[in-house]
Amino acid sequence: MLKNHTSFKIGGPADLFIYVNNQENLAALISQIASREIPFFILGNGSNLLVSDDGFNGIVLYLNEDFKSIRLKENSIIECGAGATLARVCVFAMQNNLSGLEFAWGIPGSCGGALFMNAGAYGKDISNVILEASHLTPQGTLQTLTKDNMMLSYRKSLYSENPFIITSLKLKLDRSHHKEIKNTMHQTILKRKSKQPLQFPSAGSVFKRPGGGYFAGALIESAGLKGAKIGGAMVSTKHSGFIVNTGNATAQDVSKLIKLIKEKVYLESGIILECEVKTLGNIKI
Repeated sequence: MLKNHTSFKIGGPADLFIYVNNQENLAALISQIASREIPFFILGNGSNLLVSDDGFNGIVLYLNEDFKSIRLKENSIIECGAGATLARVCVFAMQNNLSGLEFAWGIPGSCGGALFMNAGAYGKDISNVILEASHLTPQGTLQTLTKDNMMLSYRKSLYSENPFIITSLKLKLDRSHHKEIKNTMHQTILKRKSKQPLQFPSAGSVFKRPGGGYFAGALIESAGLKGAKIGGAMVSTKHSGFIVNTGNATAQDVSKLIKLIKEKVYLESGIILECEVKTLGNIKI
């Protein structure tokens, strides 16, 4: 069941779930899948994903082994596989006295997923540290892009607009003192724990920041939806920008709650909220 592979703990089965251990195998699989026109999905840490209760009619490829590797290169550069978690890379950077990733400490995604959506927090994002990335085309051809060619903007990248499969990243960090990095990471996680409902399964912030000085959480709270619940899905009472799974929530519960939020916020403020969470299978939000 895909719910076992997502932070939301929601989702039915895939037709086929394959652990892919290296780039060569992934390229071969992608080429075969493309020639047969079979739907497929690349799964990292499943932290920004809502999967249909019916699951996914296709193949899920889980990036494993080599894709979780982390290596220190020359000139304060870390090279990591797309399946490596941000948490592990943050710790690796700290252990090697490298600063720049502290903002990402506590973000539950994989490095590939983080680049895909240009993930960030506290005024910084992946665009601040990415140097280059390698990816496979849908036909299985390996290519490399530098930061300048990634079209990075708020929660968007060239990867979120094109069907490329990120395989590895190079991050350029700065030399610093271990104690300072550790302290900044500690302060970052304290902020998260104080403001975010980390005790419940969720997919992180559901909506993008609307702009114009507005924040999704504040708009949702102003619309009277803090604590609103449909089935097992609830607008967090700690941070209204989160929808949490209070136990046995279905994808339909979440979908209905998202639609309710968007409708009420629009009626109250005239602002259209745009979802940050991605979907898989027969589910619309």
